[in-house]
Amino acid sequence: MTNAIAVEDLTFQWANGSTVLESCSLSVPRGEFWMLLGSNGSGKSTLLRLLTGILQPHSGRIGVLPPVGFVFQNPDHQLVMPTVGADVAFGLVEENLPFPEVRSRVHEALAAVNLSHLQRRPIYALSGGQKQRIAIAGAIARHCEVLLLDEPTALLDPDSQRELVTQVQRLVKSRGLTALWVTHRLNELDYCDGAFLLEHGRVVDRGDPDRLKRRLMQQDRAE
Repeated sequence: MTNAIAVEDLTFQWANGSTVLESCSLSVPRGEFWMLLGSNGSGKSTLLRLLTGILQPHSGRIGVLPPVGFVFQNPDHQLVMPTVGADVAFGLVEENLPFPEVRSRVHEALAAVNLSHLQRRPIYALSGGQKQRIAIAGAIARHCEVLLLDEPTALLDPDSQRELVTQVQRLVKSRGLTALWVTHRLNELDYCDGAFLLEHGRVVDRGDPDRLKRRLMQQDRAE
């Protein structure tokens, strides 16, 4: 199986000289759902921004299967249109598609996240969990192969957290997408195929999510 995400010996520093990532390497197989764990300041969000091209590395190699969809921690930072349908369609503007194709893609994307009934709903009237699913629908409408999600459940209540992670798991399996999900919630590891542990800018462990979950729970108890 080919990798949809491949990072090799990645190094990134801020302008003040502080190193965020150093010799960081990881790979995510195509069609799988992986999570990225680590304490605050370990470099998780920076790594995702490097994968999207928002930031540029100082050295190392990045390979990501295009097109890529990025879901922010706070969906209000990326939902820009007044209604659900208009926002999902907004990401298709650059593709210059005929209107029937845009309409078809919006309908397909909203159906994929079970929100077809909200197509005309104002964005301001949505819950946090619904907003995150609309952000994901925007990526589906653009036929993104890879989803990068930066702590997407951080601002959600427990029920919405569970609903969102199961939704992404289902989309990965039903549509053959690849997802890398940043989290600090150990219970979310129950839904992924594998996980990475990032410490001080390097991947120090990877693989079976249950094993990583046990390792981190033991660390928490020791502290």
